[in-house]
Amino acid sequence: MRHISTVIALTGLFACLLVSALPHAASAASFDCERADLAADEKVICDTRSLNDADVKMVTTFDLLTGLMPMGNRDKLRDDQSAWLKKRQACGEDVDCIRATYDERLKQLDEAYRNLNRPL
Repeated sequence: MRHISTVIALTGLFACLLVSALPHAASAASFDCERADLAADEKVICDTRSLNDADVKMVTTFDLLTGLMPMGNRDKLRDDQSAWLKKRQACGEDVDCIRATYDERLKQLDEAYRNLNRPL
């Protein structure tokens, strides 16, 4: 249990360090900031460092959890992620709204991690 927490923490730290080393416009982890057809929320994320960092943390945590969960729970996690993405997209260019969606999703992912069944 302690080992998994350490891995998640170190992965998050690594992801944040990686983002800080990349050029600003291309540093979002879950989509390409260089695409010509970016949605309004994606443009804001690419242009706002704190949102960009939140995106990296969210996608890293999501990917780790997906690998740790049994098959049935993975489907729910992915469905919840799709619903969350629609909610984020509905924010458009509203930075505070986008930030709130990331805060909410990261709390949900942290809760999912805490609820993982772990071998004793």
